[in-house]
Amino acid sequence: MVNSRHVFATFLILTIMNASSAFDYGQALDKSLLFFEAQRSGKLPRTQRVNWRGDSGLTDGYQQKVNLVGGYYDAGDHVKFGLPMAYTVTMLSWGAIEYHRNMMDLNQMGHVLDAIKWGTDYFIKAHSQPNVLWGQVGDGDSDHYCWERAEDMTTPRTAYKLDTEHPGSDLAGETAAAMAAASMAFRPYNSSYSDLLLVHAKQLFWFADRFRGLFTDSIPCAKEFYTSSGFEDELLWAATWLYRATNDESYLKYVVDNAASMGGTGWATKEFSWDNKYAGVQILLSKVLLDGHGGAYTATLKQYKAKADYFACACQQKNDGYNAPMTPGGLLYLHEWNNMQYAASAAFLLAVYSDYLTAAKSVLTCPDANVQPHELLTFAQSQADYILGKNPKSMSYIVGYGQNYPIHVHHRGASIASISVVHSVVGCVQGFDAWYHRPAANPNVIHGGLVGGPDHNDNFDDDRSNYEQTEPTLSGTAPLVGLFSKLHSLSLSPKPTTSPSPTKGHPGSYSHAKAPTKPYGEPLEFLHSITSSWTVGGIGYYRHKVIKPGSECSFVYVQGGPQAKVSVQSYH
Repeated sequence: MVNSRHVFATFLILTIMNASSAFDYGQALDKSLLFFEAQRSGKLPRTQRVNWRGDSGLTDGYQQKVNLVGGYYDAGDHVKFGLPMAYTVTMLSWGAIEYHRNMMDLNQMGHVLDAIKWGTDYFIKAHSQPNVLWGQVGDGDSDHYCWERAEDMTTPRTAYKLDTEHPGSDLAGETAAAMAAASMAFRPYNSSYSDLLLVHAKQLFWFADRFRGLFTDSIPCAKEFYTSSGFEDELLWAATWLYRATNDESYLKYVVDNAASMGGTGWATKEFSWDNKYAGVQILLSKVLLDGHGGAYTATLKQYKAKADYFACACQQKNDGYNAPMTPGGLLYLHEWNNMQYAASAAFLLAVYSDYLTAAKSVLTCPDANVQPHELLTFAQSQADYILGKNPKSMSYIVGYGQNYPIHVHHRGASIASISVVHSVVGCVQGFDAWYHRPAANPNVIHGGLVGGPDHNDNFDDDRSNYEQTEPTLSGTAPLVGLFSKLHSLSLSPKPTTSPSPTKGHPGSYSHAKAPTKPYGEPLEFLHSITSSWTVGGIGYYRHKVIKPGSECSFVYVQGGPQAKVSVQSYH
């Protein structure tokens, strides 16, 4: 401590970022948002940046006399599956709620809200009556028999609905959660739209809870592609989001009263995904407890938090042997098919939990050790960095990011020349013969798509027919929007341009103008009065802050190697 007449400075060193990796999370975010534009169904807006796409699915719902134009294609196919689409909107909205300031700093908030609204506008149409929800458009089997652009679709666009006689509490519950979360995301920008979303969210939750059942029992053709393991977690998930959106204690009472019977305080999981929401529920309710709002429900909320801690400890490999599986290269590995989506979801969830614990000045108590909040963020960053190229293959699994990424992506539209280039129709069988089996790279780059990723030994085969590893999905990419926003705010990398510009002559290429990058050898310094400064390990960029006598100064230490040496250079 220096003389109290001068300045009292306390340094809290948080080892939460790895500057040596030098990944541009802002550019990764920009790419990820482009993926959602590439997946759009319906009449494309004038602001559409992915110029190799065109209008498609303009008669969806026509046979059923309902307007179901819009929404998103699920992955490399052209089915609009309601459950993963709703989960996608929930995750995009959660990211916007937690990290809206970061997104605004990157000038990306408009694009994020556009991505959310493209989904919620569709859900408003699909929720055509209080107890009716159209849950799917297109049939997976017939769709997968054809390899054609969305603009040329010849497969049946059959629509499938849920109603009181054909319930689907998981799908209706997830859609309610999406609408509630989106209402929060839009609240500061469009209150009337936010109110409308909340009306739909409340109606959908009542429908889901009153008429219970699995959506795959009502829409059997979805079972082969998105088999639901249960609907109880979605009911708790929807009620939790409605509590957060409305502050109506009846929703909190619902999750407490049903905590045991619906598995909220019984299920300890290592997975968070489009199918399993328990870890998300548990961490959201932990925030209620950590914020001191538990009240009469504190005892049950502590049980929820215990399960949230189990998930976080399992990811940290500190759970008394009951840990989440990892590849030798350091990637969470939970499922053989499209595993990256589970790593992305877990990373986002741990980043959020790190924030909640930090705000409450709390730590994570694991069976093997206490874990500081910044360690959760470090782990989340390790998953993001693996995705972006810090892995045994030095492969970016975000298409279009970096110099080495998959070029034979399992995606119909990306693998066939754009309709703006090849104006003739590409038929169902012709697509397989002329494009699917083509050894060349895809003619269109589906920027931002997170592919399925490597196997349990970090091996990856960039082959169009290897759909388990090379197909991108909505549910995989969605958590990355919030995660990259968070990581960019803590990194010292330069901000990217707000949007890519299509390069003439190639429908799938984009160019990004980059701001000059300062070398990582410049010092990070804080100024007291005019001349005082502190230098941190020779790492980082200049950052300035006035420190008043008697105050504390906290800073982010950006370093992946040994601990930095902190010294006071001068003071007045």
